[in-house]
Amino acid sequence: MKKSIFLLLLLITFPAYGEEFSDYFTENTLRIDYIFSGNHTDQCIFPEELSCLPGWAGKRHLLDSIPLAGDGQISMYNAATGKCIYRNSFSTLFQEWIATEEATQVRKAFENVFLLPYPKEAVEIEIILKNKHERVLATYRHPVSPDDILIHRKGEKNTTPRRYIHYSSKPEESINVAILAEGYSVADSALFYRHATEATQTLFAHEPFGTYKDRFNILAVAARSPESGVSIPHEGVWKESAVLSHFDSFYSERYLTTTRLKRVHDLLAGIPYEHIIILAHTEEYGGGGIYNFYTLTTTGHPQFAPVVVHEFGHSFGGLADECYYEEDIFSELYPLSIEPWEPNITTLVSLEDKWISMLLPDTPVPTPPARAAEFPVGLYEGGGYTAKGIYRLADNCRMRSNEPNAFCPVCQKALERLILFYTNPNP
Repeated sequence: MKKSIFLLLLLITFPAYGEEFSDYFTENTLRIDYIFSGNHTDQCIFPEELSCLPGWAGKRHLLDSIPLAGDGQISMYNAATGKCIYRNSFSTLFQEWIATEEATQVRKAFENVFLLPYPKEAVEIEIILKNKHERVLATYRHPVSPDDILIHRKGEKNTTPRRYIHYSSKPEESINVAILAEGYSVADSALFYRHATEATQTLFAHEPFGTYKDRFNILAVAARSPESGVSIPHEGVWKESAVLSHFDSFYSERYLTTTRLKRVHDLLAGIPYEHIIILAHTEEYGGGGIYNFYTLTTTGHPQFAPVVVHEFGHSFGGLADECYYEEDIFSELYPLSIEPWEPNITTLVSLEDKWISMLLPDTPVPTPPARAAEFPVGLYEGGGYTAKGIYRLADNCRMRSNEPNAFCPVCQKALERLILFYTNPNP
């Protein structure tokens, strides 16, 4: 793997290569459904159901390593030896919600689903939730026996129509992305496949995805909705759609999400996937993307193509939003005393872990937007929904707006590192 200034940022600890995936795991997936519940001050984790799915479409090397810290981690330990045999990081809609004003007034519960390789022997699963202050919010550890008769077998008879939009190689050698239809009726199937193709082509038109397109499989899954379209609460529109997505999440009009994670993963059960893009059939503008959770974006709006790439930057790449609005619901989400784990924004606390080596010696801080041509790499103030104290590399980037045709150099390098992490067994 190429050396880069992100080595410290990515927190990768390389394991011994004498150990193989087959030493610990079968060719199946362990799916664990959890309920995360609580409010702004108190959070809890509850396991709900365990399932066994055919096949494993996730990583097969660097099993106990993570490429980004995320806002939480899930780890699997061999019960007999205590050795960590698998780890992954993530963020969730629940963790976003507890930072909102609503979470100071009420308690709520959110579904969450995690995919892990199926163990050969008894294991313990540990899940940890953190906030942006790097404070542990909740932890839970529980045993799993692979021969537990109550582990539900799913996915062996999944008949949801699907087709590959892009196929590079067998799932165990690729990054597997499922594009799931939302708000498409039976009559809309052909339209969904056209939109899935457009999303795929647009994604590969952006670097570094274009360079590494031979490391991806993209499978379109034509889930059928009883009605066309999705719910728009601020217009009084409610639809019966495949995964019951809706706008107005956290009372932000264009924030489109679904809390029905079990429905999402049930529709994909038995299909080789690790990353999820949900395409919503509506002309309304909006979307959402959460790291190792899902991308959800609309297809009927003229900005569909750039938005799906932006949201995939969140869900696949763990990239932060570089936009900021004084009135935004997430204003001041990032504490200025802590360096964000996202690679494309900085509070200057640990700038040496970000893009300091790319700066010209006379780069002003903050870098004035009027001098963007002079300083294509700079420290432009504003990002992560915060106007002051957080900086981004470029005046404009795909992670800030729909105007640029590319990710900035820092975003490109971060995405490249992730692709190589997942697909290169000997970095």
